[in-house]
Amino acid sequence: MPHATELIAIIALGLTLAFICGMVAQRLRLPPLVGYLVAGVLVGPYTPGFVGDSNLTGQLAEIGVILLMFGVGLHFSFKDLMAVRAIALPGAVVQIAAATAMGIGLAFAWGWTLGQGLVFGLALSVASTVVLLRALEERGLLDTDNGRIAVGWLIVEDLAMVLTLVVLPALAPSLGGEGRGLGHGTAHALTDLVAQLVGPEYAQSLALTVVLTLAKVAVFAGLMLVGGRRFVPWLLDQAARTDSRELFTLAVLALALGIAFGSAELFGVSFALGAFFAGMVLAESDLSHQAAADSLPLQDAFAVLFFVSVGMLFDPGILLRAPLSVLAVLGVIMVGKSLAAVAIVLAFRHPLGTALTIAASLAQIGEFSFILVSLGLSLKLLPEEGRNLILGGALLSITLNPLFFALAARIEQVFADRPDLAARFARKGAADVAISGGEPPRRDHVVIIGFGRVGSSIGATLETWDLPYVVVERDRRRVLALRAAGTQAVFGDATAPGILEAAGIGTARLLVVATPDAHQARRLVEAARAANPGIDTVVRTHSEAERRHLEEDGVGLVLMGERELALGMSFYALRSLGVREGEARVFIDTARAESRSDAEVTVGPVKGTPELRHQHDRDGADLS
Repeated sequence: MPHATELIAIIALGLTLAFICGMVAQRLRLPPLVGYLVAGVLVGPYTPGFVGDSNLTGQLAEIGVILLMFGVGLHFSFKDLMAVRAIALPGAVVQIAAATAMGIGLAFAWGWTLGQGLVFGLALSVASTVVLLRALEERGLLDTDNGRIAVGWLIVEDLAMVLTLVVLPALAPSLGGEGRGLGHGTAHALTDLVAQLVGPEYAQSLALTVVLTLAKVAVFAGLMLVGGRRFVPWLLDQAARTDSRELFTLAVLALALGIAFGSAELFGVSFALGAFFAGMVLAESDLSHQAAADSLPLQDAFAVLFFVSVGMLFDPGILLRAPLSVLAVLGVIMVGKSLAAVAIVLAFRHPLGTALTIAASLAQIGEFSFILVSLGLSLKLLPEEGRNLILGGALLSITLNPLFFALAARIEQVFADRPDLAARFARKGAADVAISGGEPPRRDHVVIIGFGRVGSSIGATLETWDLPYVVVERDRRRVLALRAAGTQAVFGDATAPGILEAAGIGTARLLVVATPDAHQARRLVEAARAANPGIDTVVRTHSEAERRHLEEDGVGLVLMGERELALGMSFYALRSLGVREGEARVFIDTARAESRSDAEVTVGPVKGTPELRHQHDRDGADLS
């Protein structure tokens, strides 16, 4: 089976090289994405050695695009966009127009057509959301006003590119390319019907083609926003109720891939748009955190293969054949877009610091640029040279982007040290960024992992004292019951990415791990401390060795169920056999303290001891 062997070879070699190159890039303090692209270059046709099958790689990359866009939809937030709409919406539109115009100008200088220049300019205009989010997280800017504006700006860019993916195939014939029609499969039925009604010559007109394309997209979007908002969460809820993680993960992937494929077959829209809508309608469900966590490993794996496939298309020889052209492209990406962003932000009367953050955020291109490259090549709207120039610009801009953030910080510091100079750029009158509404942020609460017999008892105690807590529970029915009773509960595996964040671990005071899984407890404590270094912790375990390890790791309190049971029963036995209560308490507390690995544990009274009947000696005197 040579094809099967080829498929295994490209997956195995692609992922292995991506891992190696990604590790090297990380050691060089570069984004791993640079390493993934380099891995693709190494297995591409322009370098010696193994050459991967581009057809198979392209299909794997298509799955990567579907899962990538599904993830974008899952994290898409209208609330976050609305919070910064006053600057992000007009700013992104004007910046896209400016960068596209620069790209068209370069294309004309090289003798390209308008259609080629348009695709080329659009590919240069949109920055990578993945690269931006990681850059903002590394610098602690994600939750700042500047970070919110940058993310909102890129959300608008992403939406503009989604619209471009829809309209470009319809416009391709009029721009000198080869249109792929209005879709495939049953989507041709609408086109044939219109051709019969108005005649084939009118059916092929540009205006009608665009109208038909947008109409089908509107019908698809309407079905997803009306019917999909009910069906998709309902289906996932049914899978969650089975308590089978495999079925839930399968449901997530089936929805992402199924809706993407169905939208292309029935409505003629791209796989990417179908996957984006699938993620967007699911984002409004409380199941979205677990869905994102379960799909993340597969999404990451196929996204890596997508970047590898893009790298396979890159001819490194372009750096030697046309270095000036590569520098011109890099200039548009890192200088032209940045200067345009600074001018736009300052024109909207926002501070210079905001302008510099946005400029650094936009000084790179990424995943949507690669998707546009693939689409442009398939529509014959982008020459091979354009593909190599865009990929070269992407590699170099992503590599140099950290330097731009450092430069922006340096410039901001210079202005901070020169108040007279900063006053010239001071802007007043811009509206403050409004934090998106919704539930008030939790603070100083308890996060309880697991709500079985132990967790529910802890919750009952906290309720008695009117203390706030949030439950993280894997049992869907239990989560729904808790919410019905007015208790805040998050569905999902607490060790999965995003679940603890949904429970507000960053502002919690105490983490209670009420499940006995030792491996899970370690991971939870590490994740909680990473998000909230000052958080206190209480952990349950069934292992003596694990108890000692957790205590050495600084966990506030580690309780081993069997030991606490033995101590409780021992206390009762001592009292039953006539030992005075005070002496019995001291003995049990000393035994508990001596069992701790930390010799400095403070001995305190045992709480929650069951009520004992009075003990009497043989003369009838009360011993208690």
